[in-house]
Amino acid sequence: QGPSQGRRARRPSRQGTQEVTGSCGHGSEEPQGTTVTGHVGAIEELALRSTFFRQVLFTSTHAQLVLMCLQPGEDIGDEVHAEVDQFFRIERGDASFVLDEKEAHLVHGGGVVVPAGTYHNVINVSKTAPLKLHTIYAPPNHPDGTLHKTEAEATEKAHT
Repeated sequence: QGPSQGRRARRPSRQGTQEVTGSCGHGSEEPQGTTVTGHVGAIEELALRSTFFRQVLFTSTHAQLVLMCLQPGEDIGDEVHAEVDQFFRIERGDASFVLDEKEAHLVHGGGVVVPAGTYHNVINVSKTAPLKLHTIYAPPNHPDGTLHKTEAEATEKAHT
């Protein structure tokens, strides 16, 4: 047997990690006041309950977790992030993703990776139901704690 066979792996060093104290989000089984590294929680459940256009849940040095809710017919607007990759996952709804003028249709469980420098838009194609999703930016794209209740509020704050 080699030196690591049959034994538990040593815990990696916590140096350089970000700790978050407090509740780990709705649906978490961690008690209030528990210290965790990163974000722990039921992301799908949080996304399904969210009614905010944009809510930053967690920000670290290299990534950011954000919930989004687009109202029927709403979109995020054409945008490009020169230095930021982005991942989207649809939790509920009917979405059209436009990436550099090519369109893809996705529903629950579908995901899209948008590499830095790619023009993109996300459109809720439903006329009756909100689109619920979460997105991960790498590196972070919004100030930690950002909360935009509506797309109009997000647009207004972007121009001030």
